[in-house]
Amino acid sequence: MLKAPQILVRTLVLAASAAALLGCGQRGPLYLPTGPSASQRATLPQTLTPGNDASISPTPVTTASQPR
Repeated sequence: MLKAPQILVRTLVLAASAAALLGCGQRGPLYLPTGPSASQRATLPQTLTPGNDASISPTPVTTASQPR
């Protein structure tokens, strides 16, 4: 006979599995967008290392205090 903790664990695993399978929300085949708005998005390497892009020049940081 199953005990209460076993039933609870099995129920949670089943619910998590169902949520993982149904949670995507994308219907139909996956595709890579090629429109003009897609060209402005970050690529996977840029997403993984955001501060490592040599093509973007750093902007100077201004401070609140000004020399008198």
